[in-house]
Amino acid sequence: MSVSEMIDVSSVGISERSMDTLQNVRAYRLRRVIEQLRNNDCPAILLYDPVNIRYATDTSNMQIWTGRNPSRYVMVFVDGRVIGWEFHSCEHVWDGLDLDLELRSAVSWTFFSAGTQAERRADLWGAEIVDVMQRRVPGESRLAVDRLDPAGAAYLVKNGLTLLDGQAMMEMARTVKSAGELMLMNESLRACEKGIERMRRELRPGITERDLWANLHYENIKHGGEWIETRLLASGDRTNPWMHECSSRVLQNGELLAFDTDMVGPNGYCSDISRTWTVGHARPSDEQRKLYEAAYSQVHFNMDLLRPGMTFREFSERAWKIPEIYLKNRYSCVAHGIGMVDEYPNIAHQVDWDSGGYDGQFEVGTTLCVESYIGAEGGKQGVKLEQQVVLIESGCVPLTSCCFETDWL
Repeated sequence: MSVSEMIDVSSVGISERSMDTLQNVRAYRLRRVIEQLRNNDCPAILLYDPVNIRYATDTSNMQIWTGRNPSRYVMVFVDGRVIGWEFHSCEHVWDGLDLDLELRSAVSWTFFSAGTQAERRADLWGAEIVDVMQRRVPGESRLAVDRLDPAGAAYLVKNGLTLLDGQAMMEMARTVKSAGELMLMNESLRACEKGIERMRRELRPGITERDLWANLHYENIKHGGEWIETRLLASGDRTNPWMHECSSRVLQNGELLAFDTDMVGPNGYCSDISRTWTVGHARPSDEQRKLYEAAYSQVHFNMDLLRPGMTFREFSERAWKIPEIYLKNRYSCVAHGIGMVDEYPNIAHQVDWDSGGYDGQFEVGTTLCVESYIGAEGGKQGVKLEQQVVLIESGCVPLTSCCFETDWL
């Protein structure tokens, strides 16, 4: 199936989804992980990041909590075998999966879990990992790891293992989406759009930023979504500079209201959309229209520029030039990858290239978020816009129908 056909597939609603979509997606994602192991001549990868575990195995267990408390982990071998070390009495989260799987009980050695026994527990954990490697891949010492606390890494190295950067491998694996993944991402985006529509209906003077933001959470959970990474919603003078999280501030008629969804929705896929409105849907001022027109121009100029085969550096160099008055408050990147969460690549502005840029090449099937924030240094308001897209053979296509305020232009 071509990526152009994937776009047609991505418009299918949840009730029309093929029963084998999840099975196909699971097999595709595991193949992508195995390809990275082969490309890096590595026999196995140890995963702690909940998002990486979800990608490789489609299991999810208290992702926010286990992201802070490393208490479940997975090892994927280059031949497709999987060992899952699961949290206490949670083996049921693996039910229904078609994996060559061995389940074990996780050994947690954080201070919260082990207290003064943390060092002893870490030794028990490490001895088991070393033993698994010796039994499953005898003579091999290379093990990729996505994230690991210092005591664990030190134990493995001390006992003869060579640790490789598993996070880089997983980021590369997650870069190119299958048709099935786009279908699942579409379900997340539709849930996110329901939340945005609800916020738009409820947007009126007199409610607080938190009141409004709660509508997105409501629709996400209602439609089977999972969690939201940030609380980026701001109004009035809190829209400049960007990156204020929602507060108890009461909305005033006619002022700007901006938000960034960062929503992990159904199937664990992220919907990352930014829009800016006026409170009460009042007619925007000339200054508000000017800010909006600049942000809209930045997003759409850069979308028109994107092509598979283009290098990250070329895209950064040719991207829309931010006027000097807005440059200081620019967004942190021109665009970034998106999948289950924000993903590789992260494209630096040309002005930031020497300090934060890295090169690579865009591929067909990569999903991206094209970013803009426009607000003058010392200004009282700003506009945040962001569009989620997929790269196809001829360029990029939006994945969301969530409208812009084109009547402001």
